Amino acid sequence: MLGKGRKVSGRGEMVAANYAFGPAEDDMIIKHRLLTRTTTTRGEPPLKKLQRKFTSFVLEVEKDEHNYNDCAKLSKAFLQELSTFEIPLLKSKAVIDANLREKENFNELKDEINRQILQAQTDIEDLKKQLEESKIERQHKEECEAIRKLISAQPPRSETQKRIAELEKEIAALEAENTAGSRLLELRKKQFALLLHVVDELQNTIEEEQKSLIEEMRMVTEEQKSGMEDASGGSEAMAVD
Repeated sequence: MLGKGRKVSGRGEMVAANYAFGPAEDDMIIKHRLLTRTTTTRGEPPLKKLQRKFTSFVLEVEKDEHNYNDCAKLSKAFLQELSTFEIPLLKSKAVIDANLREKENFNELKDEINRQILQAQTDIEDLKKQLEESKIERQHKEECEAIRKLISAQPPRSETQKRIAELEKEIAALEAENTAGSRLLELRKKQFALLLHVVDELQNTIEEEQKSLIEEMRMVTEEQKSGMEDASGGSEAMAVD
């Protein structure tokens, strides 16, 4: 593993040493190769070679000598070179056309992908809404299940109605007892009020009798005192006589 790494590193350094150009030089080389239809930096460029053959043919034609064979030979060489130069151009055109078709296909594919992305986003939003609705529905089901369990834990309706009837009877009995108690309490209130009235009357009677007794005792006392005075006066009169 380490040996292979060193080998690759050494080869890369060698390639870097052979093609050690800057970014600007790389752009110039690529531009020159595209213009001259060359793929390597060695040898005569095809465009220059074609230009040289065309120049040779033109110079040969401009001569006044009878050089038809040389002109035909140079013309044939120029046409061959032109054909050789035209073939890569046709290939390039085919490549360009293919690239344009590929670009159109890519744009169509891009539009289709964007449409699918939008559709996927719409589907995601719909699924989110469905998820929320499912959560709410599940919550309702859980609440209904809890209510069902609570209802099932309760006694049957017949027992509940029987218990309600018993409670109604107990309530009626308590209401009757309460009514009787209220009547008895009202009667006791009346009796107590009557008793208080009787006590008041009795107290008033006692007070009147006490007043009458005191008045009688006072009158008796006064009568006794008057009798004693009368008795004293008679004795004095008898003594004077």
